[in-house]
Amino acid sequence: MKFLHSVTLSQTNLSGYLPKHWHPNLTFVDLSGNHLKGKIPISLTRLENLVHLNLSSNSLNETIPTTIGDLSSLQNLSLASNSLSGPIPGSLAALPGLMHLDLGSNQLNGTIPNFVRDMKKLKYLNLESNNFHGVLPFNATFIKGLQVFKVGGNSNLCYNHSTLGSKVKLGIAPCDKHGLPMSPPPAKDSSSADSSDSSDDDDDYGNDEEVKKHHSGPSKVVLGVAIGLSSIVFLVVFLVLLSKCCK
Repeated sequence: MKFLHSVTLSQTNLSGYLPKHWHPNLTFVDLSGNHLKGKIPISLTRLENLVHLNLSSNSLNETIPTTIGDLSSLQNLSLASNSLSGPIPGSLAALPGLMHLDLGSNQLNGTIPNFVRDMKKLKYLNLESNNFHGVLPFNATFIKGLQVFKVGGNSNLCYNHSTLGSKVKLGIAPCDKHGLPMSPPPAKDSSSADSSDSSDDDDDYGNDEEVKKHHSGPSKVVLGVAIGLSSIVFLVVFLVLLSKCCK
């Protein structure tokens, strides 16, 4: 098919491996949402006229070919939701016209390269749900220039809060002084809180008893004094009456 420029076979239950031979006239390839497996063939990266490549939602594995940067006309690259591993290849820096880069939901690792922030035409960037680590190399100006930016789900990745601010919500933690993700404050243990509350209640109960004892003590003394005085008065009156009767 010498005049074929576009191939779209998405969500068609295709299985097996990607073909090793491709026609050089292709500008659009969409094989997303299938059951394709294995690695991305190097032959696919030789399509100099390719503008759009979507291989997302398959079962592709191994690494992204280092020759991916040979796709000099590429504007849209989507490899999301596969099982790709390894780092982001440095050859992507040779694609200044890239507008859409979706590498989310893979097993990619390493640090996010600095050259990504130099892609002036980039509007969609998805790096979420991978194994990236280190400090996010983007500033606020770069992030504001994106229409879509996803980076959450990378537990070992963090951002510089002095550059992006402490209130930014990226789905990753801010970095500490060592460039590592800051741990969230420990959750309060409900059991210890309950025991603390109960001990406080016990203390309160004990204090109440003390107060009661303290209050009940003086009342008994007063009662005893009153009885004693009454007895003396009664005795004095009795003696006076007795002396009068004897006279």
